[in-house]
Amino acid sequence: MVDNQHARFPEPALTETALSEPAFSETRLSESATTDGPPSTATHAQALEVLRELVGNPTAGFHEGQFEAIEALVDGGRRALVVQRTGWGKSAVYFVASLLLRRRGAGPTLIVSPLLALMRDQVAAAARAGVRAVAINSANQLEWDTVREQLAADQVDVLLVSPERLTNPSFRENQLPELIRRTGLLVIDEAHCISDWGHDFRPDYRRIADLITQLPDTVPVLATTATANSRVVHDIEEQLGAGVLTIRGALGRDSLRLGVLSLPDAKQRLGWLLTHLADLPGSGIIYTLTVSAAEDTARLLAEAGHEVLAYTGRTDPADRERAEQLLKDNQVKALVATSALGMGFDKPDLGFVVHLGAPSSPVAYYQQVGRAGRGAANADVLLLPGAEDRDIWQYFATASMPSEEKAAAVLTALAEAGTALSTVALEARVDLRRTPLELLLKVLSVDGAVERVGGGWRSTGQPWIYDAERYQRISEARVDEQDSMVIYQDTAGCRMEYITSVLDDETAHACGRCDNCAGQWFRADIAEQATAAASQTLNRAGGVLEARLQWPSGMDRLGVPVKGKLKPGEGLAEGRVLARLTDLGWGGALRELFAAGAADRPVDPDMLQACVQVLREWGAGDSRNPGWSGVGRPAAIVSVPSRGKPELVGSLARGISETGRIPYLGELQLAHGGPTGSRGGNSAYRLAGVWDRLVVGPELEAALGSLQGGSVMLIDDIVDSRWTLTVAGRALRQAGAGAVLPLVLAQAG
Repeated sequence: MVDNQHARFPEPALTETALSEPAFSETRLSESATTDGPPSTATHAQALEVLRELVGNPTAGFHEGQFEAIEALVDGGRRALVVQRTGWGKSAVYFVASLLLRRRGAGPTLIVSPLLALMRDQVAAAARAGVRAVAINSANQLEWDTVREQLAADQVDVLLVSPERLTNPSFRENQLPELIRRTGLLVIDEAHCISDWGHDFRPDYRRIADLITQLPDTVPVLATTATANSRVVHDIEEQLGAGVLTIRGALGRDSLRLGVLSLPDAKQRLGWLLTHLADLPGSGIIYTLTVSAAEDTARLLAEAGHEVLAYTGRTDPADRERAEQLLKDNQVKALVATSALGMGFDKPDLGFVVHLGAPSSPVAYYQQVGRAGRGAANADVLLLPGAEDRDIWQYFATASMPSEEKAAAVLTALAEAGTALSTVALEARVDLRRTPLELLLKVLSVDGAVERVGGGWRSTGQPWIYDAERYQRISEARVDEQDSMVIYQDTAGCRMEYITSVLDDETAHACGRCDNCAGQWFRADIAEQATAAASQTLNRAGGVLEARLQWPSGMDRLGVPVKGKLKPGEGLAEGRVLARLTDLGWGGALRELFAAGAADRPVDPDMLQACVQVLREWGAGDSRNPGWSGVGRPAAIVSVPSRGKPELVGSLARGISETGRIPYLGELQLAHGGPTGSRGGNSAYRLAGVWDRLVVGPELEAALGSLQGGSVMLIDDIVDSRWTLTVAGRALRQAGAGAVLPLVLAQAG
């Protein structure tokens, strides 16, 4: 770093309630803070006038550091990084600076914002404050022409775009050059996303560094974040360029009362929630680590009479927006959410945040608990860690880091194609699923090895070297963060002091409010009926296993002669799975069963009985599911041959056969060496790896023939892509079986 200047400002002696301004959404502006600090310059007087106009209060003043950042942008045309706690008023800096620059003839401010929810809040806040703000994102395509007309007519003060827009070929070629020419201020919101050391790194944010280099030196740049330690700060500074003014404030949140309650299992954690959710102040958020945990928890609480909704990445966008509004209006007690509800959600009076399972780092935890107590004097924050947390952390740990082998495969495929390929076409050439493939393409694009064009992605021809040392250091940093989260749970010291220390806050100090400082503020008792209800939910087994209906694209390239929809008489019937590996209940036992190095053993009697119960409910059906009425009760059982868990699969099939008095005909045979590949590959490669490798032997074929078209239950241990089951079912149907009904212990993913 060259000439980077750091300024630290202590927090003013004000409660967060005094700083709250409902009409300005995320922006928290002081209405009683002293204005004696800064000199009485013309810019200060103008900025103070704009501030007071924005909040509609003639006595409003700046927090320590706010005017310094505004002055650096407006008078100095500088690049500034503001690292301040949630609720400090980072939005005030760029809104005030934007209006001052506009009054001096500058073009509109361009804000790069990571989430649609965050954009919605910022546009609404700006409108209430008299700032003309518009957005261009995937959710408002019908408004793009109007936005372009407003920009051309100079009727926009602030334009918000997502980082993904910066990689869109049409936007990059048709709109971005003119925006760069006219931009008066560039703002990078949630700037920790720009750093691959950050807890929420996003490759698209790396494009911003390229954007900065295209701006004239006279255009100021502001980066803001509440969640950045020193390593992330330095990384952001380097990407902003020389001469960065960094303003860091105290990160302690006086309004939050932190606590940790360690309970032995998921049953106890859910029981605690059932017992004490109504006691928590106001409305809040219950965070979980997985989608299935959020959905299961929301269902349990709703069945007990609590007004809650699930909020995950799987929730429809319209339903997400509705859920957010219901929480803001206090129409629900809580949203049970994954990290999908994080940056961008603003409810100043949010009363509590509870975590069922710990996030993988104190930085991520600080970001999520920062949703609470932003405009209120008090909010409660409680962590209920789980024994399974580390397994879940490990699953997600390397999601943003490219594999050298996979990167080389992508580059080779694009080079050999000689033209642009869509991600769908690439999936048939490289063994990567859609989401990690798109992530890898973004990383390669940022590094200049590929570029996104109208027809998809193409190679630039520039050499690319896998930076193994860099990715190893990032991996080690992730492990350190996980260890720090465990230390947070076990520390006997102040919890707020520990979190802010991990964020490298030099002003970190004991809060005097958390359970370690002031004693346990939450009750730990659990009502007996709550534990029973939680047990019933966790013991609930059975999920729908949907059948594959369409073959993957491009299978001819992999030597598999199929395309389009599965033909009649080829596909499976709808099946059932005992549980997903991520489920709170049976998921724990299944994770242990399928853990790396776990020994093969007969199915546990309780697990077998749970499967039997699934079959009973499946066969009986209900108003939404007709059960087996359309295909008939299974006439026989067949199993998929397992090379990893043969004893488990065989004992499960025999156990169901004996209990249900359904004949077990044995298993299919392996051909051509058996299936190739492993879990986690993309759909096309997974199908190619099992194609013609599961066959019906002579004895099994004869037995199937005697069924005269009766349905067959197909047993397997774990399902991921569903292509093993699909190919096995196709072979059974071609050998004379009627409907094939799959029953599987575990579903991955």
